[in-house]
Amino acid sequence: MAPKKIKAEKAPAKTAVAKKEGGKKKKGKKSVETYKIYLCKVLKQVHPDTGVSSKAMSILNSMMNDMFDKVATEAARLSRYTKKPTMTSREIQTAVRLVLPGELAKHAVSEGTKAVTKFTSA
Repeated sequence: MAPKKIKAEKAPAKTAVAKKEGGKKKKGKKSVETYKIYLCKVLKQVHPDTGVSSKAMSILNSMMNDMFDKVATEAARLSRYTKKPTMTSREIQTAVRLVLPGELAKHAVSEGTKAVTKFTSA
């Protein structure tokens, strides 16, 4: 008669959420999306030896959120005018031309076109 194999008992699985005293679940940190890393990357491309304070970064982040909101709202409005459910790069490009002033709009459109071309070719 062959001896029986004894299986090792598994340790209880660890839970992902830690528990506080009293049995209540502890909430994890909510991730907040910001433009900070992208702003730093662009700053280092333009001025490699220049830094930015946290207060200035917060202001720039707020400005970027505001600009995104303005462009998205304008693009949605244009999409509604054409009675099409899909927002395409054409609506975004027109919205950028309407929202941003003069030379800034031209640069933004050229950079956006370059990015879309790079994305579609890859």
